[in-house]
Amino acid sequence: MGLLERLRKEWFILGIVLVIAVARLEPGVGVKGGPLKPEITITYIAVSAIFFNSGLSLKTEELTSALMHVKLHLFVQIFTLVFFPTAIWVFLQLLSITPINEWLLKGLQTVGCMPPPVSSAVILTKAVGGNEAAAIFNSAFGSFLGIVITPLLLLLFLGSSSSVPFTSIFSQLFMTVVVPLIIGQIVRRYIKDWLERKKPPFGAISSCVLLMIIYTTFCDTFANPNIDLDKFSLIIIVFIRIPMLKIVFAGYEHLSLISVPLLIYHPAQILLGSLLVPTIKSWMVSRQKALKLTRQPKAPVKV
Repeated sequence: MGLLERLRKEWFILGIVLVIAVARLEPGVGVKGGPLKPEITITYIAVSAIFFNSGLSLKTEELTSALMHVKLHLFVQIFTLVFFPTAIWVFLQLLSITPINEWLLKGLQTVGCMPPPVSSAVILTKAVGGNEAAAIFNSAFGSFLGIVITPLLLLLFLGSSSSVPFTSIFSQLFMTVVVPLIIGQIVRRYIKDWLERKKPPFGAISSCVLLMIIYTTFCDTFANPNIDLDKFSLIIIVFIRIPMLKIVFAGYEHLSLISVPLLIYHPAQILLGSLLVPTIKSWMVSRQKALKLTRQPKAPVKV
């Protein structure tokens, strides 16, 4: 494989390295309140574009079929909102005997109680060739569940409770996830023949949007003055893995320390997930080929 071909194949990984480098050099450009206004362009426009793109690319029957995978949905939601927070709690009991800051441990537990980011979960699933329709449903459904369940989990594990602005969070999720998806499906109905004939690069479009999200996320991380920790604590956080934090822990003097794991987790999740895309994709392709071979009818034996 030639160098140019190799670079073309690995353009997304190279793009990740490039946007992180640019974010490190000048984080003020993509930080919240900066020239790019990510609080609008990313939070609303980019996320809406991802789900409009998904609505445009997915066949309606695929979305309908995804709704029927009840066992899959139960597994994903129970793993995310029950098993994972509990496993983190058990693990943090072990970490509590180390010198790591106790407020960082509370931050880690808070991250464990959060639903996964909607946009990156869908894009990474699409990138590896997974069930995008199921990913969309579980990401959106998990986020809606998180409005109610996350505060309850924090109350259970940390003893922190608050009133969550259910209406505003619900309406934001509905407008940036559900509405663009429906509009994409409606538009697809009118240009279905053109889409099947031209086959637009929906995957590449989603990947480019994800690069924008990675860039602004790392801009926020590099520009944050509160990440000032001893090396031991920071290394532990990076290898384990915001608005709701400000609501739940309003008035806490240690809010900045509690926020650190969430600030690090999101870019780490996007970065590690993106780096794993080629490996998981090749594994999925090989598995699909193996399944096809096993399902092929055997030739009759000649006597």
